[in-house]
Amino acid sequence: MMGADFPPLLVCRREQVAEAVFLLELRDPAGGELPAFTPGSHLTVAAPNGARRNYSICSDPAQRQFYQLAIKRDVAGRGGSLSMCDDVAAGQLLMVGQPRNNFLLTERARKLLFLAGGIGITPILSMMRHLRHIDGVESQLIYLTRDAQSTAFLRDLHNEFPGQVTVHHDQGQRDQALDLWPFFETPTNAHIYCCGPKGLMEGVRDMTGHWSSGTVHFESFGVDATVHAQNTPFQIRLQRSGALLQVGTQQSMLEVLRAQGCRVPSSCESGTCGSCKTRLLGGKAEHRDMVLSDSDQSTHIMVCVSRAKSTELLLDL
Repeated sequence: MMGADFPPLLVCRREQVAEAVFLLELRDPAGGELPAFTPGSHLTVAAPNGARRNYSICSDPAQRQFYQLAIKRDVAGRGGSLSMCDDVAAGQLLMVGQPRNNFLLTERARKLLFLAGGIGITPILSMMRHLRHIDGVESQLIYLTRDAQSTAFLRDLHNEFPGQVTVHHDQGQRDQALDLWPFFETPTNAHIYCCGPKGLMEGVRDMTGHWSSGTVHFESFGVDATVHAQNTPFQIRLQRSGALLQVGTQQSMLEVLRAQGCRVPSSCESGTCGSCKTRLLGGKAEHRDMVLSDSDQSTHIMVCVSRAKSTELLLDL
């Protein structure tokens, strides 16, 4: 939550760290320590254009003087990342919420396999930096990107974690994708942490179905940009009040509901945590989340990312 209990933070550094990826370093304007966070945490940030977006903290949790965020400039997104990358400059203040974590790193694992796709490296980088301070833990990172130019923190990763990082560039071609099956074919006592596009998440989920329950963990950055580009407007009708609300191509249902003063629980805003699960009473939904089972999809919807195939959805609100 954002509020007076957590004052605005100062942008003390803005740096391009890869093609279309920008690093923002945030500090307390008074120079004090920032609230503690656990590896995998994110911040809700109010962009200059008014959009509220969640960004994972990529810095070391042991460093309390600043938070570092890496943001991909997504021209096909909903406008939040464009505002953060284009309108934010060093020296200005940003409204930021308290750190929250929907991607907790288990403390009992002695062996970890990290998989990051694109900007999904951000929470995993924080996790790996945290693990450097813990003896007896073995970790490996597989980092999947299009090419070297679009790979954030490439030099930092090799310098900070020598021998632990495998980077694979697929040049945007499916036939050049890395075969991950050899990593998952035989279950081990390792914990797997995966963060990236929905396609990567679904692939890893399919390949690890025979692993022990609770050893495979996911975080997502929501719907792929190509899906956002296909958005069409639709309406949502609220059963309890009878209100009819318009959802534009660059808006989520959650954003429209907030603007109307309708309080819906939310956290990740990427379709992975389940906080905004809402009863669906009518209409045909286009489910884009990673939470609902096939049976649940006929009666519920995640209003943070999902949309409508019909012209109108009826929600139990």
